[in-house]
Amino acid sequence: MLDTLRSRFRALRSSAPFWSLRFREETRELLAVRQDTIEPPRLSIDRGAMLTAITEGGCGYCATSDLTAAGLQAALDCAAAWAEATRAISVYRFDPRCMPAPQGRLRARPGAATALSRSELYDLLVDECRRAKIDDRIVERYTGLELRELEQIYLTNTGDEVGQQFRYTVPQAHVTANQGVDTQTRSLLHAQQGGIEQIERAGFAGCGARLADEALQLLLAPNCPSGTMDLLLMPDQMMLQTHESIGHPLELDRILGDERNYAGTSFVTLDMIGRYQYGSELLNVTCDPSIPQELATYAFDDDGTPAEKVWLIRDGILMRPLGGHLSQLRAGMHGVASSRACGWNRPPIDRMANLNVEPGASSAAEMIGSIARGVLMRTNVSWSIDDSRNKFQFGCEWGELIEDGRVKGVVKNPNYRGVSATFWRSLRMVGNADTFEVHGALYCGKGEPNQAIEVGHAAPACLFSKVDVFGGEGA
Repeated sequence: MLDTLRSRFRALRSSAPFWSLRFREETRELLAVRQDTIEPPRLSIDRGAMLTAITEGGCGYCATSDLTAAGLQAALDCAAAWAEATRAISVYRFDPRCMPAPQGRLRARPGAATALSRSELYDLLVDECRRAKIDDRIVERYTGLELRELEQIYLTNTGDEVGQQFRYTVPQAHVTANQGVDTQTRSLLHAQQGGIEQIERAGFAGCGARLADEALQLLLAPNCPSGTMDLLLMPDQMMLQTHESIGHPLELDRILGDERNYAGTSFVTLDMIGRYQYGSELLNVTCDPSIPQELATYAFDDDGTPAEKVWLIRDGILMRPLGGHLSQLRAGMHGVASSRACGWNRPPIDRMANLNVEPGASSAAEMIGSIARGVLMRTNVSWSIDDSRNKFQFGCEWGELIEDGRVKGVVKNPNYRGVSATFWRSLRMVGNADTFEVHGALYCGKGEPNQAIEVGHAAPACLFSKVDVFGGEGA
């Protein structure tokens, strides 16, 4: 298929000085069990290509699922017509000579394709779902496994080519307990790149009974206390905190105003880059494509820009935004290789990739021992943030009360709120490599028309001071 596509691309003709083809084929399968009943399996195959044309001043694109020679030529002709029509009215004057010239290939990593049969995978899901039924108060049990294979190729009329393959194996489960008017849920989502080994990495074996036990503990636990206190966020909650209050505010197209009518703007402005104190001196954030199992690890972005580790925030200072090739040209500043599209029929836009908080020097025991009064929180359950990605409120599934340097017990309905522009400056301890974990978001939404895309996040446990914490009755 790819050899045929290359041959057909080389036969294309256009009046545009530069044109490219981005082909994408994705196979997605979902296996699930709910209440000991196997749900109908879902299987989808999505295949198509985006043709882009660049003229002196203009840009146009056209997507097609017709991959015949005639279909590709028709899409390129349409893209060239749009490029010609936008020459005099584009926000940025496009230059065909400034397009990336990539060469490379990334094969699927890490891990092999699923070696277990579908019957064996279903047996695993059924066993964990059944084992979650440890008490009559358990009212909902779900186990699932998402399998994805992705093949991409990027070709240009100047002879450049990038081929990339990706594999995702995502185990997931949740268990819900109810007693009277109180309902509590514990969940597992292991979102990483890789093959069948991800099931073991997720600790999926035994998760049914473990999640059920934790849900029951929450039913019996007191409500989270309210007040200003220390907050210890574990990596699976640091993921969303970083995503919403660092990732989205730093998207360069958002800063330039592109998203204001849909996904919102940003409290960050261009003049903050290079000087703004985003967090305490302990805050270090990178866009890092080098962690193999992270969701958004890739060698090139969808515009063909090579990916490399870049510091976005260093010692608390904002160093650069999350902007791909086009946004960098528009803003006249450096960004990252973050032009990404969710599918063949969407254009690349500025997206988060692997956005990570770098480890610090503190152990978990040291952080807990330093807390006079505070709450440990993990696993997001609710979130809200304003349209400038500044004022936020998050709720978690699991909390633990800490007093005088000791964990006193489980608390339920833990919540906290703050303001991005000041919250990160309250960071007073950052966990070491032993607390560092890789997580990810599967469906981050942005753009018009909407694009839902996977984003990687890795972080250690982090301790914040003087945070507004409240329980389910304190909102």
